[in-house]
Amino acid sequence: MHSGFMNTEEIEPLGSLYHHAQLRERHSDVPSSDEIETISERDDDTAQTVDKVKTQILTFKKRFFSEVSDAEWDDWHWQIRHRITNLRELERIICLTDSERNAFHDKGNLLPFAVTPYYAALIDSVNPSHALRRAVIPDVSEYMKSLGESEDPLKEEDDSPVPGLVHRYPDRVLFLVTDYCSTYCRYCTRSRMVGQHNMQKFTLERWNRIIEYISSRSEIRDVLLSGGDPLTLSDNRLEWLLSALRKIPHVEIIRIGTKVPVVLPQRVTLKLTRMLKRYHPLWVSIHFTHPEELTEEVSAACARLADAGIPMQSQTVLLSGVNDDVEIMRRLFHGLVKMRVRPYYLYQCDPIIGSAHFRTSVQRGLDIIGKLRGYTSGFAVPLYVIDAPEGGGKIPIMPEYVVGRDGDNLVMRNYEGKVYRYFDPIRRPSSDGRIN
Repeated sequence: MHSGFMNTEEIEPLGSLYHHAQLRERHSDVPSSDEIETISERDDDTAQTVDKVKTQILTFKKRFFSEVSDAEWDDWHWQIRHRITNLRELERIICLTDSERNAFHDKGNLLPFAVTPYYAALIDSVNPSHALRRAVIPDVSEYMKSLGESEDPLKEEDDSPVPGLVHRYPDRVLFLVTDYCSTYCRYCTRSRMVGQHNMQKFTLERWNRIIEYISSRSEIRDVLLSGGDPLTLSDNRLEWLLSALRKIPHVEIIRIGTKVPVVLPQRVTLKLTRMLKRYHPLWVSIHFTHPEELTEEVSAACARLADAGIPMQSQTVLLSGVNDDVEIMRRLFHGLVKMRVRPYYLYQCDPIIGSAHFRTSVQRGLDIIGKLRGYTSGFAVPLYVIDAPEGGGKIPIMPEYVVGRDGDNLVMRNYEGKVYRYFDPIRRPSSDGRIN
């Protein structure tokens, strides 16, 4: 159907973590987050904090990748080829707990493990409660299935008219372009399918079937590219896909859902952004978890996207013991706004199998939103949503600002808990049935 797909190979992990480096120091020599402050510690002295994060990354690189040049480290292909993907590689850089170590045994079809060297440099090697560590390092809790959990809690498969496409909402579709991520989040909604190489076939034929479906449905005006992570595709392959979608007259908006700018910021090159710029209107939704992710490299990646005229919004999953704290969320959302990323969604963690240790109560999410609203800029407060089980879609969950009615007055509670009345007389239908 479409041409231009040739000579565009998908990046795959090729090599071991230690092909280019040898460890010569013990774990005790590796600075922990207690020894080297990270970007989450203070936001009133940004320059000093960024310098300390830079020191943390440089120290990690020197100790574990001493033979790797700066140019290699800053090459996204190198980062992907040298992802940490197994227990042996991980134990060389992190002092694992028994719970973490045992998670690598008899894992069956559970979500695979992978983390880029760059993101691994941000992880505390000795503290198992460290937020970024918990988000990406496996734990035996993933083997425990709790009430209400399932492999496909959102029933995406039920709304999939062709493989790789979810058509749940009338005017927009979800296009799953790959099963590959540079780093796998342990709470991934699509853990049933991502990382399962040779089990899911993301081929040209499959893409063409999806494009044909979108072309045949004139009501589809918005296409979200996700996966896996679309930005792990080569420039040529990604451009082929964007070009094919742009040829469909009724497709108005293309969105890319990604975590690459956070875990693989080296991928966001000037070449990439120049290419993306040709396919406006194009939006990018970035998955952020914690303010410690807001490094100098991530800031530079977001700046390239913003300077290319690409609107960015963030999507954050509420995670117990990781970011379920008002101050953590405040720092995260303030930092994002400074990077020209608008906080968009705060998700209640989806009930995938083995995710109970990540899920908070819904009330915890409401408390956080309630303590942010009014105490910071409105556009810095995301919408708290639950992606309803059984395919119900995203449902906004908000604190109870409307208390009730007092005659012709609407009774409201503001962010300080003070009660106010707004004159809003009850309208009754007129003789012609209309409400004035």
